[in-house]
Amino acid sequence: MRPYEHEQASFFPSPVNPTSPAGTRKHPPVSPAEKSSSHRRRPISASTLGARALLAAMGSLPVLSSPECAPDGQGPRVKVAASDLAPLFDAQRRHLDHFFDRLDLTQAAAFAQALLDAPGAVFFTGVGKSGIVALKLAQTLASLGFARAGFLSPVDALHGDIGSVFPGDVLVLLSKSGASDELLALAPCARAKGAQLISLTSAASGADCPLAAACDLNVHLPLQGEVCPFGLAPVTSTAIQMVFGDTVVAAIMEARRLTRDQYASNHPAGKIGKTLIFKVKDVMKKQNELPLCKEGDMIMDQLTELTSKGCGCLLVVDDEYHLIGTFTDGDLRRTLKASGPAIFNLTVGEMCNRNPRTITADAMAVEAMEKMESPPSPVQFLPVVDHKNIVSGIITLHGLVSAGL
Repeated sequence: MRPYEHEQASFFPSPVNPTSPAGTRKHPPVSPAEKSSSHRRRPISASTLGARALLAAMGSLPVLSSPECAPDGQGPRVKVAASDLAPLFDAQRRHLDHFFDRLDLTQAAAFAQALLDAPGAVFFTGVGKSGIVALKLAQTLASLGFARAGFLSPVDALHGDIGSVFPGDVLVLLSKSGASDELLALAPCARAKGAQLISLTSAASGADCPLAAACDLNVHLPLQGEVCPFGLAPVTSTAIQMVFGDTVVAAIMEARRLTRDQYASNHPAGKIGKTLIFKVKDVMKKQNELPLCKEGDMIMDQLTELTSKGCGCLLVVDDEYHLIGTFTDGDLRRTLKASGPAIFNLTVGEMCNRNPRTITADAMAVEAMEKMESPPSPVQFLPVVDHKNIVSGIITLHGLVSAGL
């Protein structure tokens, strides 16, 4: 037996032998080694005793024995077919259409304006799945950088965390029923702190929605039903909450005229940040890394320069580094095939491409990738030039991929 396994085993009710009198519990035999180690058992804490009592009570609950509830590897395999999914997705579409058709846009606009005008922080709160949506919306709003935004756990708030709420802050309470005990307990406390209260509920204002009465503004999120066999699991109501909240956030972005640079400043990492922040000058090769040659250089004399810099090309420049053209390893193969031994007498200037695609150092790196992939045919690099067509670097597809773009 592994260390402390005897405690784990004794944590659960012993199996009942149905053939024993009165269903008495039959304990499995104990080995001599286990008997000898029993005197070394650790003292049982109060929390352990409480957990044992809970599990003992749970042991009195009925045991589900249907094949669908069988553990993995037992009973028939349950399958989901496309024909099973189709009516569920159709039902979900109808429920979402019901929401869109009946949403009060005046209420939605008032909610968006309250977030825009908030003089302090904006907190989102909710219980269960609504709490997860509240956390996501808080993080999305915070990422815009317009206001301090965060998630406030309703339970933790009643045990001290409400100290982060100040007069002028906005507290958004998400609840499908509008009758969550935790939120109803939190609302008067937040109001006493001077916060403005806004509820998002699928229950219309009235006796069935006490949370709406406790708040300064209630936004009704119309809900036709849940796509759940029992109509209970919040698989549609949470989708509605998320769609509503994210759409309002998008409206705020437009109202504040959020720029790409402002958005990028709060997303320095990941694909979003790299796409919005990285410029060509951040990922280009420069100075000694550049494969440079002159127009009059012989092709065969520049093979080392062509292959050693890892760019697959030569940048043909004049004495002042103005770009004249490019010569690629593909050009070398085509010239060799067409000219044969005569290639030894050809200069780079005679065979280079004098109209290559170029880009500036201050352009976005993602723009360089788009330019490389644009018609008529993709390329693997772009010379980087300034407004005078002077070469300052080269950006390659390999470099962009290495940078995570």
